[in-house]
Amino acid sequence: MLARDLARYSAARLALVALPAVLLLLAGVPLLVAVLLAVVVALPVSMVLLGSLQQRVNADLAVWAQRRRAERDQLRRQLRGDDPD
Repeated sequence: MLARDLARYSAARLALVALPAVLLLLAGVPLLVAVLLAVVVALPVSMVLLGSLQQRVNADLAVWAQRRRAERDQLRRQLRGDDPD
């Protein structure tokens, strides 16, 4: 789930920067200025349009971090000899 949601979120964020940048380039704006403006515009737009996807990615990351923390704690217990497994 995490990899899929993260890939979708990353692709959507990239598209939100690329689309305005291309439109600005077609309008005759220099490349650097077009990219910088596109980045500035994409930030608030992505917060509005991609809010639910970002929440899913954050939830997936929290689950992954909790699982990793539990595995690390179990390994530490095993190394100390506290865990019978």
